[in-house]
Amino acid sequence: MALTVPADRATQTAQRLARLRERMAAEGLEAVWIGSPANRRYLSGFSGSSGWLLITATGAQLWTDFRYLEQAAQEAPGYEVVRHEAQVYAHLARHLQEVGVRRLGFEAEHVRYGDWQRLRAALPEEVELVGISGWVEQLRRVKDEVELALIREAARLADEALLEVLAGLRPGVTERQLALELEFAMRRRGATAAAFDLIVVSGPRSALPHGQPGDHAIEAGQFVTLDYGAVVGGYCSDCTRTVVAGRATPRHREIYQVVLEAQRRAVAAIRPGVSGAEVDRAARQVIEEAGYGDRFGHATGHGVGLEVHEGPRLSALAEEDRLEPGMVVTVEPGIYIPGWGGVRIEDLVVVTADGGEILTRVSKELLEVGVA
Repeated sequence: MALTVPADRATQTAQRLARLRERMAAEGLEAVWIGSPANRRYLSGFSGSSGWLLITATGAQLWTDFRYLEQAAQEAPGYEVVRHEAQVYAHLARHLQEVGVRRLGFEAEHVRYGDWQRLRAALPEEVELVGISGWVEQLRRVKDEVELALIREAARLADEALLEVLAGLRPGVTERQLALELEFAMRRRGATAAAFDLIVVSGPRSALPHGQPGDHAIEAGQFVTLDYGAVVGGYCSDCTRTVVAGRATPRHREIYQVVLEAQRRAVAAIRPGVSGAEVDRAARQVIEEAGYGDRFGHATGHGVGLEVHEGPRLSALAEEDRLEPGMVVTVEPGIYIPGWGGVRIEDLVVVTADGGEILTRVSKELLEVGVA
């Protein structure tokens, strides 16, 4: 499936800027300065690694250096591309003085203290710096059809890659080898990158929720957990499957079935208006009733988009996070038993008008792989 940059990106950009400007007007800000990569890309389409957006009530500029001038002009319709000087904050201060900006918003969650000090020192005293938090992130939570198409494609090719790798999984292969094969398989299908450092852990190490692949050889009769995701057009997928290398034991099946039921209950709870905390409780209740509540110590899920972890949250602390159609979330409960192993089952789910659509197509039934 070939996906291209939407021809009407200028309209998409204009719509996003209009929503941001409504917030700026409500808060009395004359301009905002955006530098975080995901927010910069969302508002402009620019995928380069260095640059800032300066957005006012009537204008939008993309400040970058010589390396990205042509790329910025191609990727960011509707923006004036500005080649910034070596002393970017001094350059910004002069520009703000020229256009009469007195209240400038900056990303409080993304600007390092040292950069804030340099920015503050460069600006005249009469320019007020106002920290903004979550403004663009809030806009990013609900995906449009272009974004959803990219996430669907990332999920599709990642799942195809997983099936390819599982077909060749045999005891004796190391976790690191399996992770490399999975990433290569995703890239061969068109992924521009892995969405994160892939997690491939086996045996007792599968009890590490975010364990990194090592040189440990996979052994017969052990769980293998694979947490994988691809990037397509800047958008991520994120899924997890736990399989058994060889034959599953009754304990494997017991633990797996508890997690599977918890995962299904949480997916069934997804619908517009439901809080992230309610979805979390749906999964957690199943695991607690089975006696493994203390072995499930992380949130049930999170949003996915330009970043693999973004809003909304599916956690006990997310009573105020209400689901809306177009949001994309993971649903990933787990049980982790130190010294023995663990299970996590994760689907990528789009919130729809009447429930949730699962994007992950790999079977959730317990798979025994590498069995002759």
